[in-house]
Amino acid sequence: MRYFIKIALSLLVVLQMVGCKSQYDALLKSNDVDAKYKGAFEYFNRGKYSRAVELFDQLQLATRGTSKDDTVQFYLGLSNFKYGDYTIAEANFDNFISYFPRSPFTQEAKYLRIECLYRSTYRFELDQQPTHKALSAIDVFMYEYPTSKYDERIKFMVEDLQERLDRKSYEAARLYYIMEDYKAASYALKTALKDNSDNQYREHIVYYIVASNYQYAINSIRSRQRDRFLALVDEYYNFISEYPESSYRVEVDKMFARAQEFLNR
Repeated sequence: MRYFIKIALSLLVVLQMVGCKSQYDALLKSNDVDAKYKGAFEYFNRGKYSRAVELFDQLQLATRGTSKDDTVQFYLGLSNFKYGDYTIAEANFDNFISYFPRSPFTQEAKYLRIECLYRSTYRFELDQQPTHKALSAIDVFMYEYPTSKYDERIKFMVEDLQERLDRKSYEAARLYYIMEDYKAASYALKTALKDNSDNQYREHIVYYIVASNYQYAINSIRSRQRDRFLALVDEYYNFISEYPESSYRVEVDKMFARAQEFLNR
């Protein structure tokens, strides 16, 4: 008996799937704009975003210049966004913003475009061009909408994206230290601060400037060491004036003591 019940349930599921597919295929082939419009929203509301995308895409030409035009264009982008295709969704929203600058959906479209850009960025080790693009879009949005319901999310994205840029800059400069090219390390680290004095890794950067100068001095020929230890002393005082309670303090104090020992000979 249970065997027959399982078969019946399986057949019911198959019939439902066939029925749904037939209904969807019929909508795709239909010239009834109202039915296709209604069907697109039904699939969207049921979370069938790939099907909604197809229907909204087909509706673009049919609704061009009508009262439904901006709604179709917006929900095409939103369906792609919900489906997780952020590259296509970003293009949809960018196009929407250009064509419908005064639509009731415009502010949300601008925000969702930023979400698409943010979700398309990479880890700090990789190319950060998408990060710069996202931050530029955020700057424009914040200028246009100084206060909005998206403020907290926008703030989070800015902090996260800026942290990636700061980390990228710091790690790229520190790489010279790891490679034991201490002169280049000092220059690169100082350049990182020159480019962004508020770098979130500033304390680490300033420490590695001291460490680079120290390593450069002790590994130099004796005739060059005095000038290089003097440069280290300058960087040491820069560090402790800014970070007197740093966890690096013990290390930099040892470097300073070694420099003083050499200079007092």
